[in-house]
Amino acid sequence: MDNSYQQATQYLSGIDKDWASLIALVGPCTYEPEAEREPYEALVRAVAYQQLHARAAEAILGRLLNLYSGYMPAPAQLVAGEFEALRACGFSARKIETLKGIAEGALSGVVPERSKADAMTSEELIERLVKLKGIGRWTVEMLLIFTLARLDVLPADDFGVREGYKRLKNLDKAPTPKVLAQLGQAWSPYRTIAAWYLWRVPR
Repeated sequence: MDNSYQQATQYLSGIDKDWASLIALVGPCTYEPEAEREPYEALVRAVAYQQLHARAAEAILGRLLNLYSGYMPAPAQLVAGEFEALRACGFSARKIETLKGIAEGALSGVVPERSKADAMTSEELIERLVKLKGIGRWTVEMLLIFTLARLDVLPADDFGVREGYKRLKNLDKAPTPKVLAQLGQAWSPYRTIAAWYLWRVPR
């Protein structure tokens, strides 16, 4: 296990007995970001997952890749993509508009290349990318966590994270995103790892 993850799990286990029990139950952190992926592709993939179960999103992505001979379309290809062909993949009209906006952003430089993204802070990237139509904070946070490998990102709007905390603490209802963000300050600088464990709280 990555040494940084060992430090993270030791830190989180020391917060209280609930965290210690959860980490003991789930076991070592096996968080593996797709470190070689470009931000453009990561955002396209994140949009496919918006408000969908993983299996449905993966099927839609599979059809998109098949449309382009098994490869992620380049930004110019996606901009030029026919609406009906993208609709047949399973994307809603709204998501197609978002995807084309991402592709246009990649061509204009609003969506940075990987080397530039790595040099920006998480908040700088969030502030920049949420200006794209259809891209909210959660979508950028998925980029930060699963592509840019940032260890201190808490997606407080994420339903699974909030529900995980509710079960961890045996609460009647999940905390609001604002409250969870405040609670999460105590998990810094390992909020990504905390989210990884909250996604895995047993039901």
